[in-house]
Amino acid sequence: MYLENKSNLEIEMSQTSAQGHQGRSSLRSPEAVAGNFGELRLLQGISERRETQKLQQSAVLPSGQCVIHSEGFVPVRQEDGHNFSVVNFLRGKTNSANLTERSPLLRFSQDDSITYMTLHDPSFVGEEEHWDNGSLDLEKRYRLGSEKTKTGISCIFLFFSMYPDRDNPWRMVAVSSTDSFSMNLTDFRDNALLKLQVGGPFTGGMIDLTNQEYVLIQVEQIEQAGQRRRRTQQVIHNWTIPLHSERSDQILVTKTFEMLSSDPIVITVQAFLQDNEVVPLSMTHQSLYVNVETQVAIAGIILAGVYVLIIFEIVHRTLAAMLGSLAALAALAVIGDRPSLVTVVEWIDYETLALLFGMMVLVAIFSDTGFFDYCAVKAYQLSRGRVWPMIIILCLIAAILSAFLDNVTTMMLFTPVTIRLCEVLNLDPRHVLIAEVIFTNIGGAATAVGDPPNVIIVSNQDLRKEGIDFASFTGYMFLGICLVLFTSFPFLRMLYWNKKLYNKESIEIVELKHEILVWRQTAQRINPASREETAVKCLLMQKVLNLESLLRKMMKTFQRQISQEDKNWEQNIQELQKKHRITDKVLLVKCVSVLGVVIFMFFVNSFVPSIHLDLGWIAILGALWLLVLADIQDFEIILHRVEWATLLFFAGLFVLMEALAQLQLIDYIGEQTALLIKAVPEDQRLAIAIILVMWVSALASSLIDNIPFTATMIPVLINLSQDADVNLPVKPLIFALAMGACLGGNGTLIGASANVVCAGIAEQHGYGFSFMEFFRLGFPMMIMTCMIGMCYLLATHIGLGWNM
Repeated sequence: MYLENKSNLEIEMSQTSAQGHQGRSSLRSPEAVAGNFGELRLLQGISERRETQKLQQSAVLPSGQCVIHSEGFVPVRQEDGHNFSVVNFLRGKTNSANLTERSPLLRFSQDDSITYMTLHDPSFVGEEEHWDNGSLDLEKRYRLGSEKTKTGISCIFLFFSMYPDRDNPWRMVAVSSTDSFSMNLTDFRDNALLKLQVGGPFTGGMIDLTNQEYVLIQVEQIEQAGQRRRRTQQVIHNWTIPLHSERSDQILVTKTFEMLSSDPIVITVQAFLQDNEVVPLSMTHQSLYVNVETQVAIAGIILAGVYVLIIFEIVHRTLAAMLGSLAALAALAVIGDRPSLVTVVEWIDYETLALLFGMMVLVAIFSDTGFFDYCAVKAYQLSRGRVWPMIIILCLIAAILSAFLDNVTTMMLFTPVTIRLCEVLNLDPRHVLIAEVIFTNIGGAATAVGDPPNVIIVSNQDLRKEGIDFASFTGYMFLGICLVLFTSFPFLRMLYWNKKLYNKESIEIVELKHEILVWRQTAQRINPASREETAVKCLLMQKVLNLESLLRKMMKTFQRQISQEDKNWEQNIQELQKKHRITDKVLLVKCVSVLGVVIFMFFVNSFVPSIHLDLGWIAILGALWLLVLADIQDFEIILHRVEWATLLFFAGLFVLMEALAQLQLIDYIGEQTALLIKAVPEDQRLAIAIILVMWVSALASSLIDNIPFTATMIPVLINLSQDADVNLPVKPLIFALAMGACLGGNGTLIGASANVVCAGIAEQHGYGFSFMEFFRLGFPMMIMTCMIGMCYLLATHIGLGWNM
């Protein structure tokens, strides 16, 4: 079985050069591209079997390889940009004039019982025209990063093989006001820490002994006199854990204690209750061999290493997150706290992954209707052909939607529309997408349901007792974010002042480059497991080579210029509307119906607590519903459009953040922040506390995940406000935490989930942007928005006294 053309047994790879310059639509229309690829078909018959037998008789062609043949047989160097393992090509020297753009892409000829693929003779360009040097440099960096990480991975594997999982069993105990529990620990080492984990019906916040029930855990060690000490020394640690009034939620709490020596340790658990009921608890302990400061230093080094891998693009960000999580787990193994595989899997936030997967499937089916192209034309018509009004409209709509929807959902809907719109206007989509995702993160901070840190804050029962509920939180944050939002547009225009939003080349060249990238990615995704798949891969790479040859010819005659705004936009609207229209109205109705129900359920889930469906379940059920309604026959096509690299990145990031939390990094940041606030004089303490919490939250959220950071900082700030020596109201601190955690996500590419999702979708469309490209625009915007937010906090809480 082999590839043939529908007509005359030839496959045409492109239009002639003369036809290619007649017009933009004839050269690069999507229909023409689809037609070229659609003309490939597999035939069966008598002639097919004869050709197959001849191919099988060729001993020089093992499975998975093909030979590309050209007249002349003059060997030349192989270009890095065209390097693929299944071919070694030769190019002719004298017969290039006989080959045209309409020469057959694939032709079979017989020569001594060997079948050859005819290769067109590409004309190589000089050193000054390396238009794809960026991709070549990227490939070299990936190879360099692969070599550099081999040694590190070997060391990590060595650590995992040397240190076993922690195997201390959980002990079930029951305590009451009259019955306590005690146990002795004798297997303890010198210079070690004792880590206790206790599970029970606990609550957060600082204990008030007058009206609340609690559990007291006392850790005691007595070091006898000897060579190290001249007299006996005793250390006692008291740990107070408040109990929940309903005794319903089982919460796991952890604390680490510094011990003196290897002498026995006595742990006593006592409950202080208002009646004689029994409180069930579960408890385990672990010996750690490294102190807290060293654990924090190790965590900081691992986090810095991950950022180095991502910033300099040594490896892909997904691989960087996986390597970072593996290094953090190895560090836990070294200090004696290696988690089991089951525990590591439990660290992954499957609700977020389910939300991402479900929305990716929905958007993949939605894109087949032509709706995104239609929206792009409508946005172009609404902006009257002007670029900056169009960008402002897109950013404003994205900010408004993200205030009520999840930021990830907003960007998954907006990114395809923005890419198609920029392709129509010959704009670089990267700059527009970065601006959109920045304003998405800003808009998400406006309400209690727009960003995960806000959801965590309004869900905290202790903060609700302090008056921070859905309405009060949304009212205060909405006013401040509106101020931040409208002052951000002029600053965004200043950042983009010297940015060339238009592509420097003509739209024909830009589309041809993008088409070459798509063809190459398609060929690389084919696994040549059979002879037919090998032939298809060779065919696609042949297509890439011929399109590159055409691109070189166009670059030689191209006069570099910068496109200007379209002055004749009214005349082009009709042409664009004819070209970009709804292609499947029935499927569009089904997609709009399902997506409308899913978005409506997102709203209902935020305001109606009686509906027991998380966002992940809603997205998954919506995706399954649409798959049934759309009657998808080839499910693998939909799976190919899912951003699996993005899903793996989030899984690795969740494990990395939890491992860093186990290394005390997040707790250390919270404790040091509290100590700095306590050291400030009382008359300036509130202002300094607002500034400090705001900027620590912003910088930390740009480097680590803001969800565990927010969850860690809430009890720290509650305890700080209830400390009589500090005397600070809790509302300003919580609002500063929310403002910093949400706006800080714009600082880096991995600072917010929406940033990573947008980068992944853009990369799938061939417009991926790097960490530094996002950092150059996102970090200044983060600094400016945090400055505006800080001024708003100081003006309302210090100037106006809105602290009650």
